[in-house]
Amino acid sequence: MAGSIPGSDWAEAVAGGTAPSAWAPLGAGAPFRVAIALVRNRAALAGLLIVAVFVLVGAAADRLPLPSPLRMVPQDRMAGPSWTLPLGADTFGRDLLARLVHGARLSLEVAFASVLTALVAGSTLGLLAGYAGGRVDQILMRTMDVFFSFPAVLLALGIVAALGPHPANVVLAIAVVYTPIFARVVRGPVLSLKEREFIEASRALGAPAGRIVGRHILPNLASVLVVQTSIALSWAILTEASLSFLGLSAQPPMPSWGAMLNEGRQNLELAPHLAVFPGLAIMLAVLGFNLLGDGLRDALDPRQRP
Repeated sequence: MAGSIPGSDWAEAVAGGTAPSAWAPLGAGAPFRVAIALVRNRAALAGLLIVAVFVLVGAAADRLPLPSPLRMVPQDRMAGPSWTLPLGADTFGRDLLARLVHGARLSLEVAFASVLTALVAGSTLGLLAGYAGGRVDQILMRTMDVFFSFPAVLLALGIVAALGPHPANVVLAIAVVYTPIFARVVRGPVLSLKEREFIEASRALGAPAGRIVGRHILPNLASVLVVQTSIALSWAILTEASLSFLGLSAQPPMPSWGAMLNEGRQNLELAPHLAVFPGLAIMLAVLGFNLLGDGLRDALDPRQRP
């Protein structure tokens, strides 16, 4: 399963200890240094701008001067782009631009909620497995291997099909799929970090395990978690669109990029814009997060620092 998820190669490198930035602390000047690196990297800067546009548009969807995405105008059915309808109208005469904007909000909400859940759950399991070691490590990692044995999309599809078509169930499905990735990403560096001299010194001074993890281990995991989170968001958006395309996410008449793409597919010859614009939205959102993730990986790589 890992190889089918964007960012899984990076996760494998971190888990195996071959990614040099896996346990590199961000440091006090990290935000400024990362910002400079992103500005100098044109691809990463483009990704950041794309992500910022989608986030701002999604957050302000209700405040933008657009008609309701549910408002139907029969005489505008499958109308092409025009001055009054910049992206045209769908098969029910609903403004396509308004539906794309509100669909962006849904996709981002599902992506951020699912990845945040996977980040918290996976990081906790990875920290526990890596720091405790022994039988705890074996039990947790073998359990994660069970999830890795399933193809990612099929596992998410099975969970949503069992629970029912709803965005909340999509959040849960994506979180379950990506939790093992975060667990493995965290466990690898923790196994190495807990043997380092400064950790041994903290133990010798009597510092409790919770303090060691919170003060010395977690800060050294920040860089790899930032990169993995950014890449995970792109996969979450793509998965939500795939499940929505199959009718397993938001239900009609609520706007969803995947459902809009499916509707456009059925009318591709008569109104190609119904499929082109939702497809472009999905492509740009995924591309933006991927470019941003690649840029963050380079910016946080110690080998790239002066």
